[in-house]
Amino acid sequence: MERLDPRARSDIYGRRINRAPYPWRVRSVPYASIMLGSLLPVLLIADVMPLLPPLGFLLLLGWRMVRPGLLPLWAGAPLGAFDDLVSGQPFGCAILLWSLAMIAIEVIETRFPWRGFWQDWFTAGVMAVLYWFAALLLSGASVTPEMIVVAVPQAAMAVLLYPVVARIVAGLDRFRLARARKLD
Repeated sequence: MERLDPRARSDIYGRRINRAPYPWRVRSVPYASIMLGSLLPVLLIADVMPLLPPLGFLLLLGWRMVRPGLLPLWAGAPLGAFDDLVSGQPFGCAILLWSLAMIAIEVIETRFPWRGFWQDWFTAGVMAVLYWFAALLLSGASVTPEMIVVAVPQAAMAVLLYPVVARIVAGLDRFRLARARKLD
């Protein structure tokens, strides 16, 4: 039986052992992705209402449900403040609604620790529709039946986009936890 050269053995296993992810990437990827999600609907605006659902809120829900415990409970307030600043909603609207959503998810996780994907999708869909409707009421605009009919596709898209958002969050989480390469 032939023995491996110690240098060859370290080359085989050296790429996988004793590597840690970059600390800045571990901490910043969830927050940066949520903030980028808040910026995207602003770029695609129709005459009265945005075409995209609140992607920042959906990413917040995705990070909270895909990686429970990663975002602290208070993270909804500063991220909601950023969303308020870029979306044009009255300041405090997203702060309140995002914080309430984080508290609601915490209560659901405490009550149902055995959740699955379907329950997460249902929860995210209900929260997205409630967020959409509450933001519409808090915006100060006069809510007419025509406005609701025009905005319903945006709410439906928010519900249907959750599986895509969950996949994006899972990919970002793999990137976040990718190990650093050894520089020899």
